[in-house]
Amino acid sequence: MLKITILCVGKLKEKYWRDACAEYAKRMSRFADFSIIEVEEEKLPDSPSPAQISHTLLKEGERLLAKVPNGSVIAAMCIEGKQRSSEGLAELVEIAAVEGASGIAFVIGGSWGLSDEVKKVSKFRLSMSEMTFPHQLARVMLCEQIYRAFQINSGGKYHK
Repeated sequence: MLKITILCVGKLKEKYWRDACAEYAKRMSRFADFSIIEVEEEKLPDSPSPAQISHTLLKEGERLLAKVPNGSVIAAMCIEGKQRSSEGLAELVEIAAVEGASGIAFVIGGSWGLSDEVKKVSKFRLSMSEMTFPHQLARVMLCEQIYRAFQINSGGKYHK
């Protein structure tokens, strides 16, 4: 069974976001070993300097990469990534499995994004949209799209 991990910076504060992610995790349990791993967010002043932002990205990136499960390919969720349709994401999941990856780690950075180090080791760079979303909503949307990808690949009726 493929291991799907969402690695992200920070915790979901509102119960409704946690409940939504939990619902998709429950639905995915028949397709994959699914988990969400949260790493600590760096504290920054209200108006951080470029050096402080760079340091934050580096530290958060180190924490994220340390949690990538062995054998997993990394998919960086970043603004400069490629936008894909739901079918395109399903194809990426299928390709990773066929190529022998034991899992896929989808990585969501903090409010300042992802470090260059995370992006460099990623097999895929994905963007959800040209629009900006709160990180909590992006996490729920990613959960839903991963679930949809498995439904597409299994011929399920969820995707129309």
